[in-house]
Amino acid sequence: MIARVAVWEPMPDDDRQWVIDAAKTVPGVQDAYHLVDPESGNGLSIAFFDDDVDVAHVKAAIAGKAEEIGWNDVPRPAPTSETIYRVVRHG
Repeated sequence: MIARVAVWEPMPDDDRQWVIDAAKTVPGVQDAYHLVDPESGNGLSIAFFDDDVDVAHVKAAIAGKAEEIGWNDVPRPAPTSETIYRVVRHG
C-alpha cells in the first residue's frame, strides 16, 4: 500500500468532497482524508492506494472533475508539498 500526503497552507475551505469522490473512481484507491487545523486553517490531504495504482491517474481523475465543475475558473491555493510514502504497517 502507498500513501500520498499533501500539505496545504491554507487548506481550501470549500466543500472538497468532490476531490475524494473523483479520486475513488480510480480502481485501487482505498480511501482519502482531508484534515484541517481549526486555528491556522492549514491542512493535510492523505490518500491510500494499492501498490499498483499510478498516482498520475488519480491526479488526472481529480483534474477532470475540477475542469467539469469549474474549479480552475478562479485562483486556488496549491499544496505546499506532496510526498508519496510506502505503508509498512496498518491496523
